[in-house]
Amino acid sequence: MTQHRASHAPHDHHHEPGPGHAHHGHAHGTEYDWGRLAPLLESQAEIAGTAYREAAAWLGTLVPAGGVRRLLDVGSGPGVITAVLAEAFPYAEAVAVDGTPELLERARARAEARGLGARISTLRAELPEETGSLGETDLLWAGNALHHIGDQGAALAGFAKLLRPGGLIALVEGGLPPRHLPRDIGIGRPGLEARLDAEHADRFARMRSELPGAVREPDDWRALFTAAGLTPAGTRTFLVDVPAPVPQAVREFAVRHFERLREGLGEHLGAEDRATLDRLLDPADARSLHHRTDLFHLTAHTVHTARKG
Repeated sequence: MTQHRASHAPHDHHHEPGPGHAHHGHAHGTEYDWGRLAPLLESQAEIAGTAYREAAAWLGTLVPAGGVRRLLDVGSGPGVITAVLAEAFPYAEAVAVDGTPELLERARARAEARGLGARISTLRAELPEETGSLGETDLLWAGNALHHIGDQGAALAGFAKLLRPGGLIALVEGGLPPRHLPRDIGIGRPGLEARLDAEHADRFARMRSELPGAVREPDDWRALFTAAGLTPAGTRTFLVDVPAPVPQAVREFAVRHFERLREGLGEHLGAEDRATLDRLLDPADARSLHHRTDLFHLTAHTVHTARKG
């Protein structure tokens, strides 16, 4: 399975990849073109930039910045969060790990543009098969990537082996699904995004069940950490809140987000909801995402941490 970092497929969701990171391609019939999704992944991560900088600062209270000499961003995608982590841990070599060459190219270009090229490197790896090749680390960040590996417990045990004594692992999993629109948008049946969430949850469950070596277990991250020989070190959730009226970059992201929803979930929706999505995506419609004054962006990302030794 290819590991990358990405936006959620079909959309940015607490069950899908987290901002800045991409996921793994799936050989089970749910293939995503992560290279094509790169602009969406980048904008998603950039919009959540403040939340991820807050998360990185919190990690700095759990592991001394001076003690982090090497960090891994597993499933780095275009490297937005790799750069955030490199800035938060200025003594560390930061490694962006992903399975998609196009995304790693973007990660390298971003590092150079931010003056971090000397400290950020990239590593193409297929996970979980090549986990052992990633090398030792003081900090391992996996943003919405673990749930794309069939046996999450075994994957965590593999990550744990990479940690040096006292090292920290940070998983971004869960949180809250994104919201961009009020319950009643004046067209179609109220509650559109709630129905999209329900359909996406079903799709996510199918994706998990079809992964190679899939093991069903509760998303009890403390228990999974403990089973992997790690000591839970705390969990925090970070809010991304861009109220209306949104800047143009957020509007453009919302349009791409709903385009992905229409593409990925449209066939499973009722005719009325499909028609509503079509209107929301039509630039000529006064009530579309292109013109709405009530458009916003609200979501939350949960970071679970554990320590070795």
